[in-house]
Amino acid sequence: MIDYNPLLCLDFYKTAHAAQYPQGLTKMVSYYTPRMSRLADTDKVTMFGLQAFIQDYLIDAFNRWFFSRDVEVVVSEYKRVLNATIGTDGVGEARVRALHELGYLPLLIRAVPEGVRTDIHVPQIEISNTHPQFVWLVNTIETMLSATMWHTQVSAEVGWRYRQIVNEYAQRTCDDTVSRARLLGDFSMRGQESVESATKSSAAFCLSFLNTATVPAILWLEKHYDCDCTKEPVAYGALSTEHSVMCSNFAVDGDEEIHIRRLLTEIYPHQSFSMVGDSYDYWRLVREILPRLKDEILAHDGCLSIRGDSGDPVEVVTQTVFDLWEIFGGTVNSKGYKVLDPHVKALYGDSITPQRCEAIYAILEKNGFAVNNVSLGVGSFSMQCLEEWYEDVDAPYPRQRVAYAPYTRDTFGIAVKATYAEDETGRPIMIYKDPKTDSAHFKKSQRGCCRVFKTETGYAYEDGLTWRESMKSGNELRPVFANGKFIRHYTLAEVRENLHHGGF
Repeated sequence: MIDYNPLLCLDFYKTAHAAQYPQGLTKMVSYYTPRMSRLADTDKVTMFGLQAFIQDYLIDAFNRWFFSRDVEVVVSEYKRVLNATIGTDGVGEARVRALHELGYLPLLIRAVPEGVRTDIHVPQIEISNTHPQFVWLVNTIETMLSATMWHTQVSAEVGWRYRQIVNEYAQRTCDDTVSRARLLGDFSMRGQESVESATKSSAAFCLSFLNTATVPAILWLEKHYDCDCTKEPVAYGALSTEHSVMCSNFAVDGDEEIHIRRLLTEIYPHQSFSMVGDSYDYWRLVREILPRLKDEILAHDGCLSIRGDSGDPVEVVTQTVFDLWEIFGGTVNSKGYKVLDPHVKALYGDSITPQRCEAIYAILEKNGFAVNNVSLGVGSFSMQCLEEWYEDVDAPYPRQRVAYAPYTRDTFGIAVKATYAEDETGRPIMIYKDPKTDSAHFKKSQRGCCRVFKTETGYAYEDGLTWRESMKSGNELRPVFANGKFIRHYTLAEVRENLHHGGF
């Protein structure tokens, strides 16, 4: 959330474009579109975050830092910054004053429903002006929109990717009563670019899972997506130790057993919790200390999750399951797979890439164990980069050759482009770009207005329409914001329903 005039929250060159447009334009239409995918196995992008952007920037920021301030203060600030930096004396003063006098943001935003995954090249958001004097405003908000949404959408895609892995293995190895939304969690907050980025990223991940270590993600979802963590499953945290706890107790007691017993019998006798176990000798803790505490663990009114935090995550977490089975036993579920005694579970808190997640699940399945014997954590690396594995016959389990695909705005080629305008006579003006030097043609824009529609496999669009033609029924681009106010608001439950089709 910014604390200054939102008309200054943009690239410098945006401030000069109003004078550069053809004279006499009364309408402009632009589309926000994922134009490509740099991920070989991904051809759709989750629509998420627009509602929050509108609330934080187009409503709260404009109302607080523009419309509610004295116009002279606003104009003075605007001119001071631009005159001192790009030397355009007085640029935009007249239009800034005109917008302030109007008293609201004269924009119409139509979009596909939040939570749907649309095909690459299909426009997700349409922006147009509702007042003929403010054509310039349409693309002015592009910078804020793009910067605010792209990582949120990527994190929604990350969550969806993990959820498909969970769904596949849980379907085969777990009882149907097992909550798939609780099998993975977000552990990424401390490694994100900022608190704000971490909050939105985790909120997006929580479209597919309920576990997170990022407390403000819940507050963000409550603020923007009409939910209440006291009344519905928004997201959940977990009690856990960390190394400072384990190591300080070891420094006092000289061993780990005393502290673990105190955790079980005094601190959390009636609550589930996780315990990091690798401060000194992880396998000694699992194979020697836990057996000595078997009575206390089985009498504990909760589940103790044993967390590895170093070494190869695939080997550590799967071997932990096998060792816990030897110590504590368990049952066989309705699908014929072993499930640990409910007092224990294996946990690895981060470093779980999609490939490692699938490798862990595959090893468990091969050895007759259900995948709900483990809880896995997704760290900041996986929220910002996709680890790709390639076949290597000499690697273990088999651990293939690794390559990395960092997530950026260009992962899905997201951009906002003007494609349609009208002059004072209402004449349709078809706008487009199609660079000949762009051999891949991913920068080619739509032409004219668009209609987005459903297909058997996803979404498609037609362009070349006039504004009136695009407004007819059957367009999945639906009005969500107009003239400073929401028209349509999605709840968290609706977003999850759109993304998972009832299977959350």
